[in-house]
Amino acid sequence: MSGEGRVVCVTGGSGYIASWLVKLLIHHGYTVKASVRDLNDLKKTEHLRVLDGAKERLHLFKANLLEEGSFDPIVDGCEGVFHTASPVILSTNDPQAELLDPAVRGTLNVLKSCAKFPSVKRVVITSSISAVMFNGKPLTPDVVIDETWNSDQAFCEEKQLWYAVSKTLAEAAAWKFSKENGIDMVTINPGFVIGPFLQPTLNITTEVILKHVNGAQTYPNDNYRFVDIRDVGNAHIQAFERPSASGRYCLVASVTHFSEVLNIVRKHYPSLQLPEKCVDEKPFVSKYEVSNEKAKTLGIDFTPLEVTVKDTIESLREKGFLKV
Repeated sequence: MSGEGRVVCVTGGSGYIASWLVKLLIHHGYTVKASVRDLNDLKKTEHLRVLDGAKERLHLFKANLLEEGSFDPIVDGCEGVFHTASPVILSTNDPQAELLDPAVRGTLNVLKSCAKFPSVKRVVITSSISAVMFNGKPLTPDVVIDETWNSDQAFCEEKQLWYAVSKTLAEAAAWKFSKENGIDMVTINPGFVIGPFLQPTLNITTEVILKHVNGAQTYPNDNYRFVDIRDVGNAHIQAFERPSASGRYCLVASVTHFSEVLNIVRKHYPSLQLPEKCVDEKPFVSKYEVSNEKAKTLGIDFTPLEVTVKDTIESLREKGFLKV
């Protein structure tokens, strides 16, 4: 096992991506120090404590993104740091307090802790495709988005894409700090992450799927940049383990119109009442591509969308969110 005897830390350990990352790291033999906001909140901790190997190799800590130094005890002694903690909110009346401060100041607080401890060999930050693709360029069929793209803060603010603003600013601040302080850093920029979930509560992306298979009247005329949660977890680990890994990695298995997701669900779960109508009468928006050439250098073989969608529905069913 690649992680035998090695200690790493995961911030925001109870989140969707982080929970899978913790599970996979423990499976690979790592000892994991994970941060959560409230050690007494069973909804945030119990699904982690019951993971195979957790009793022996998972240690939970309390930490606050906005409190400088609160990550010191977690980072101390770790060889790798995976920073996933950042709010995922798609609409807000107070973007500064709810999104921007936790994302930017939180990332810098984690990196400041990393800079204090020479044990840290590499930091892997969970960014987002939202920090890559929103710059005002028309997304036409000949477009291929890749790691050289950057979202434009002014454009995102104008469109009130506050989550994209938070990820764009946090990633820019992280690159600046890591270069100034000699930190070996890699970012993972996943698209719309779906697949089975370990935590007992819904997260934003699985909630979108649930809403549209559980009584919605219409579906969006939009393309989604889907990627499987398990591929995202594995990419984080590969980005840490492979000495050659560097820079950013866009993680998108396929750019798919939402109607195609519903077709997959319809095929496997014919009893579900799915929306038949698109939200508007316009032609479906044109597709574009997100390059996965760099992601493949991490050894990622993307899970087929059909498998991911089926596993998402199964997970929703098993956790009692869906009657199938």
